[in-house]
Amino acid sequence: MEVTIVGAGLVGCLLACFLARRGHEVTLYERRPDLRRAGAGGGRSINLAISERGVDALRRLGLDREVLGAAIPMPGRMMHALDGELTFQPYSADRGHAINSIGRAELNRILLDAATAMPGVKVLFEHRLTGLDERTGRLEFGSGATARARVVIGADGAHSAVRARLQALPGVGFTQEYLDYGYKELTIPPRDGAYAMEPGALHIWPRGRAMMIALPNPDRSFTCTLFWPHDDLAALDTPQRIRARFAGEYPDAFELMPGLVEHYQANPVGHLVTMRCSPWHVTTGEVTAGLIGDAAHAIVPFYGQGANCGFEDCVELDRCLDETGDDFAAALELFERRKADTDVIARLALDNFVEMRDKVGSRLFLAGKRLEHALERALPGRYASRYELVSFSTTPYSEVERRVTRQRRWAAAAGLAAALLAAGLTRTARRR
Repeated sequence: MEVTIVGAGLVGCLLACFLARRGHEVTLYERRPDLRRAGAGGGRSINLAISERGVDALRRLGLDREVLGAAIPMPGRMMHALDGELTFQPYSADRGHAINSIGRAELNRILLDAATAMPGVKVLFEHRLTGLDERTGRLEFGSGATARARVVIGADGAHSAVRARLQALPGVGFTQEYLDYGYKELTIPPRDGAYAMEPGALHIWPRGRAMMIALPNPDRSFTCTLFWPHDDLAALDTPQRIRARFAGEYPDAFELMPGLVEHYQANPVGHLVTMRCSPWHVTTGEVTAGLIGDAAHAIVPFYGQGANCGFEDCVELDRCLDETGDDFAAALELFERRKADTDVIARLALDNFVEMRDKVGSRLFLAGKRLEHALERALPGRYASRYELVSFSTTPYSEVERRVTRQRRWAAAAGLAAALLAAGLTRTARRR
């Protein structure tokens, strides 16, 4: 089968590798120039945190070692209090577990190289999709070029051109929800040739209504990202206001950011959106058009699962092709079963924003995490936190929710039983 993928980003390239391994001819169309030659544009590159779901997908293609070799493991969070106090919180009771910081552009380069090395894969850059006829499979591009395809898969991100066409069709539903927050990228450069902060952690400055995070890079810098209300971002319109805000709210980071004003003024504000679409595919005659990754289910980045979820999509679609004998229309219809999982992670990602912004610095929250880790060590295989299951397993997201609910009921029942037993022992001792 000849398959067209629109979008040569992370998910598009990985999907091309899976399909080429199955023997399909794959053409990738990408609206941007080849980033391996033109370089990646800066300013919107929230570093990625690759965890087990993403690693599992890469492992199936033999790409995990190369990707992890370009990444930096982060076994926990480092919270920065306003007074400069640091608190490290491990992500897992298993100290061998870590999420892995990698720049989006570097990961995309690795996956592009892998895709173009596969037999039967070609990539056409600077081809922006401007038209798709789902009846004939005709594709039109901004350059004036045209093509035809029987199978078209949109892997072209949250603002997908393929999805835009499907949205216009009867029976296709679509919603988008924007947070009233934006994000802006900043940098903490190396200090005297070394990391200016502990590299083995995701750094968080929780400040209630807003926060900043920082992830390490192999060049010993940190990519920082502000998550602020749009009004707050717009209010810092002079160098003096920028410096004053950072000196007041992030004093320890402020001392490490000599290029703060330049980066703040130069880098654009990104938007945070959750998008849902249903169905993810349409078949008209012999032409099938489908969606995958952010094109089907864009989520906010606060659980670090965007790329991991998209990579897991590729694994699931590969599984669906196995089950349907490489019938793409049937496989893409079967792939819709994944929506139950993507709806769950979309909600969890929104919930985790509140946790990272408001709760991670509180003593009560930290005590709760220590209790969770104690239960995980005491009951291995029987108790696992939500974060453990999301980040360090491939348990379907919807099953994670069911399991966490069961565990909480069990823990509540055990706690009540322990309290009743203690009360009974106390009464018995008094009688004696």
